[in-house]
Amino acid sequence: MALSTTTAISTAADDVNAPLLYKGKVREIYDLGEHFLIVVTDRISAFDYVLSPAVPDKGNVLNRISKFWFEKTADLMPNHVIHTDLVKLPQGLIRDNDKMKHRFMVTKKAERIDIECVVRGYITGGGWRQYQKTGEINGIKLPEGMRKNEKFPQPIFTPAAKNDVGHDEDISFERMEELVGKDIAAELRDKSLKLYEFAHAYCAERGIVLADTKFEFGIVDGKVILIDEVFTPDSSRFWAKENYELDIEIDSMDKEPVRTYLAGSGWDKNSEPDPLPDSVVSETSRRYRDILNRLTGQ
Repeated sequence: MALSTTTAISTAADDVNAPLLYKGKVREIYDLGEHFLIVVTDRISAFDYVLSPAVPDKGNVLNRISKFWFEKTADLMPNHVIHTDLVKLPQGLIRDNDKMKHRFMVTKKAERIDIECVVRGYITGGGWRQYQKTGEINGIKLPEGMRKNEKFPQPIFTPAAKNDVGHDEDISFERMEELVGKDIAAELRDKSLKLYEFAHAYCAERGIVLADTKFEFGIVDGKVILIDEVFTPDSSRFWAKENYELDIEIDSMDKEPVRTYLAGSGWDKNSEPDPLPDSVVSETSRRYRDILNRLTGQ
């Protein structure tokens, strides 16, 4: 399978004429004074390493999916998006409009709440591993005899304390209340569950199972808003409905080809991995474009 003809963008630093405030594994945040410019690159990470090469179209897909969902859920939860319009950018800010046109957002400057708000509709992944050991997920006692990938009677909220370096730390809701206060904790939980239920129903109509997802929130003018990304393949676990089955490892609609390759490559996960093969990069790029099409029709 040939690689996309789109050039993969591993950084936006050469294309943005503004101070770089933050460089994450995938996103870069630039200071526009009153607002942020958030650029989504094509970088891909796994097991806390940024891999090479970058995946063509990945940043475009992630940004367009987030834009779609931010617009669709605005009535449920205010968010940080100001606009995604090249014409509205200050003259000279972007050096290559064609390269950047689908991969940026101008956003409000929110104060991030350092909690990752995870909603699980199905028992899988890290939640399944917790359950096997303790019968619980994040301190929530669950029924005995649940099966891998089984749907919960009601989605559960399992927060994590954010760490900018390394893995986030799974915490109980009671610990979350201690960290951010009872009122904020309750608002984040309730809004997260409503957002998940809305998106789960939307995805189901399109033959997709939204197994779990995570949100980030911030505060602007004393009010909580949704920030970062929302319902993307990097923040959510999507399954094709036709692949859903209990007691198996379901092939998810994201960077699964990368994880599968790394798992079978002999990599020790403690050193810089070798470059990804072209076939893995190409298949991963195809999957990102496919989920964009299935979710949005774009």
